[in-house]
Amino acid sequence: MDLEGVRTFVAVAETGQFQEAAARLSVTQQAVSKRVAALEAALGVRLFVRTPRGAQLTPDGQVFLPHARELLAAEERAVNSVRPDRRPLRVDVLSTQIGPGRVVREFHSAHAEVEIRVVTHLFDVEAALAALRSGAIDATFRAVTRPAEQLAGDIEAVRVLDDPLELLTSHAHALAMAASVTPAELAAHRIWMPSNVPGTEWSSYYEELSASFGVRIDTAGPNFGMDTLLEAIAGSSTLATLVGEHIKLVWPPEYDLRRIPIREPMVVYPHSLLWRSDNAHPGLAKLRGYLCSRADRYRHPQAWTPRWANR
Repeated sequence: MDLEGVRTFVAVAETGQFQEAAARLSVTQQAVSKRVAALEAALGVRLFVRTPRGAQLTPDGQVFLPHARELLAAEERAVNSVRPDRRPLRVDVLSTQIGPGRVVREFHSAHAEVEIRVVTHLFDVEAALAALRSGAIDATFRAVTRPAEQLAGDIEAVRVLDDPLELLTSHAHALAMAASVTPAELAAHRIWMPSNVPGTEWSSYYEELSASFGVRIDTAGPNFGMDTLLEAIAGSSTLATLVGEHIKLVWPPEYDLRRIPIREPMVVYPHSLLWRSDNAHPGLAKLRGYLCSRADRYRHPQAWTPRWANR
């Protein structure tokens, strides 16, 4: 189908006049008439009827109009997909509430000229890697648990954010008054994390944390989300969970929850930025440069991380 004919049809439909459509498209009115006639011939239907007040859509024209607009939108997406400077920088994060989401917000505040589209629907690192390789996203923040396998070929990665873990408890928990806790102290307490799905990168992280420090992590579900988890912890003197320092959490005042830093050693969740080596999006270069410039704030090289963490 001739997209110029489709574009002309939409212009006539939106202006209601062949003459105004010609002015919008910078062509002659005769050219507009020829394009519409050719499109009608290709479709085998009348799209407009001429009236004293201009061009009016026929019933077939009304049905075709939303599809015509989608065709033009698809054309624009297709063109922009191979013109990095013409489309937003597509950045994947697991959630806008956790550390990488905060980092992307800070980057955008520093570089408002970079248009960003935040992607949050990719479940795990394998889905994110597939999206990178297909060109569906430009970058992703992930924990790389199998670097030799996952970073093969055209995928590059650099560790950019170490998110220190905190213990989240109720005010009645045995550790609630501690200024900080050690990983060894956690071994005597039940750490409930129903969102730990086997096979995911975050599950791999907590498995190694458990093996290294003897921390007992209970993954029994079902997982009804963060709000339900916070409510359960607020009502218990024995339950606790682990959260990242950078996560944004809001709870009712009556919950009176405590966020306690983990030290000696500090324990961090290692987020890496992954991208395709041939990605020329100018916004990606700015994001990488920004993260590099903030290493003193975002990185904790001396903290504990799993052995597989990308250094």
